[in-house]
Amino acid sequence: MEKVPMSAPDLDDSDIQAVLEVLKSGRLALGPKMREFEELMAEYIGVKYAVAVSSGTAGLHILVRALGIKEGDEVLVPSFTFSASVNAILYERAKPIFVDIEPETYNLDPDDLERKITKKTKAIMVVDIFGHPAEWSKILEIADRYNLKVIDDSCEALGAEYKGKKVGQFGDCACFAFYPNKQMTTGEGGMIVTNNEKIAKLSMSLRNQGRGEMSAWLHHERLGYNYRMDEMSSALGVSQLKRIELFLQKREHVARMYTEKLSKYSWVRPPVVKPYVRMSWFVYVVTLKEGLDRDEVIKKMEKRGIPARGYFSPIHLQPYIREMFGTKEGMLPVTEDIARRTLALPFHNNLREEEIVEVVRALKESIET
Repeated sequence: MEKVPMSAPDLDDSDIQAVLEVLKSGRLALGPKMREFEELMAEYIGVKYAVAVSSGTAGLHILVRALGIKEGDEVLVPSFTFSASVNAILYERAKPIFVDIEPETYNLDPDDLERKITKKTKAIMVVDIFGHPAEWSKILEIADRYNLKVIDDSCEALGAEYKGKKVGQFGDCACFAFYPNKQMTTGEGGMIVTNNEKIAKLSMSLRNQGRGEMSAWLHHERLGYNYRMDEMSSALGVSQLKRIELFLQKREHVARMYTEKLSKYSWVRPPVVKPYVRMSWFVYVVTLKEGLDRDEVIKKMEKRGIPARGYFSPIHLQPYIREMFGTKEGMLPVTEDIARRTLALPFHNNLREEEIVEVVRALKESIET
């Protein structure tokens, strides 16, 4: 049995009541709660449009399609990310071009980004990794100079800010996700946000089997998908979003306790947060000193009842990507080095100090013994 859970949603009676009210209403899909959730999210992020979808992955896929990215187009994307960032590109038969990362924040390296641009480059898929905003000023300047579309995969970064602006306002469009380990949850679910009316309307159609805004029920204007968010998930989203700032404060508090307790050790580096960003803590990922066997540390911690995970395994080294594109080790030196040494520790809103002490003790013993 694990002594400390790896993650846990922050649910209370108001969340349960919100879902029960939907169940009692009998309106379980395409109802008022989805629209309310979209309106609240657009207001929170500071954009004109929000479109609720069934998952962050679904949202990213819709955005790739809505931007007209097609077979043969190249999309710049980090390899140090969750597979959905890359899969959304592959669903439309476009080609991911993998970009290396900054050695401190693990976000896209703007210099390597510019080096990878070709005549076939159509867009950039930016990832705000672990809830730390990417270097948006530089990325947008490059995108503008080369006339590239920009999708923000902000699935890990709800509430994060870059130089005073909320993530979700940058680029052509963005997408958030609400899996149970995220800052807030709808169970499964995601949210597209944009200031572009055309992208918003296309997204609404694509999530709903290609139906048009004013079309009859069985009239389909384009190829679409069943990527809708149900009313129960939407109601939970409305309830959770009302407490999002409290959730972010809780996560910040947990992260600070971890950093305070780990800063004294030379064999680990706590997460780096740039001074002009607001971090929205998705996970708490530390970097082990060179020469330590991260996977062996994980095994030792698990024997002590404490879970830990390697974050992330590079996408360009995944078997299906190697097979499709012939990618190999050595292509992205910073990504590959960091991926071998990063370790996610148990992290959620209500992690207690005594639990953090136990996690740090287990990590220390797993490294020093």
